[in-house]
Amino acid sequence: MASYRGAPYIAEQLQSILKELGANDEVVIVDDASPDNTIEVIRSITDPRIRLIESPQNRGYVRSFEAAVAASRGEYIFLSDQDDVWIPGRVAAMVVALESARVVASNFEMLGGGPRPWIPRLLPAWDRKPIANLLGVMIGYRAYYGCGMAFRRDMVPVFTPIPSYVHESHDLWLAICGNLSRSITHLEKSTLLRRLHDSNETPAGFRSLGRIIAARVMLARLILEARRRLKR
Repeated sequence: MASYRGAPYIAEQLQSILKELGANDEVVIVDDASPDNTIEVIRSITDPRIRLIESPQNRGYVRSFEAAVAASRGEYIFLSDQDDVWIPGRVAAMVVALESARVVASNFEMLGGGPRPWIPRLLPAWDRKPIANLLGVMIGYRAYYGCGMAFRRDMVPVFTPIPSYVHESHDLWLAICGNLSRSITHLEKSTLLRRLHDSNETPAGFRSLGRIIAARVMLARLILEARRRLKR
């Protein structure tokens, strides 16, 4: 988990995660120099499975996730936002998927109800369509959300280090790695409740043409980089 200004929501999220974990599991949190009392809220939850790493300076959520993955010790690594809520059964369903695939991506519902974003839900049929998935990522109609993704430890050398030019969309980078390795499962099941609010780190709304083009160039670079790493 990457945390930053998460004080209003992080306790609820951590409680939902801890209920899903076993005694030997861990929650690795990298706090990105939060100026509020996020650290105090995390420390108030006295569970030995929580490992808090405090970044001395703000580096952005992509570098925080990268640091958390590097510090993790488990066989299965789940990405988690600080402000969502895990649905009971999430870990079990995703671990089953990871027994036969290196990456799993799942769907979500909205916390409190309400409509999801317009982008289509992930479907199991997409497991066999890696090229179509990559094309969909490039165009923008295949949405992968890191908060609904997990991967096996053997994917860590491919996923990390995250390329230095990636300042957002680490989830699309993971999806690219999974699809190019032809080892990704798409769960139709929703595994979390996603909270939308004014402080979400995920970009929202329409972007300028310049930013859209820059993002597509970045994704093309990531596809080439993933191919290079998978050939090592």
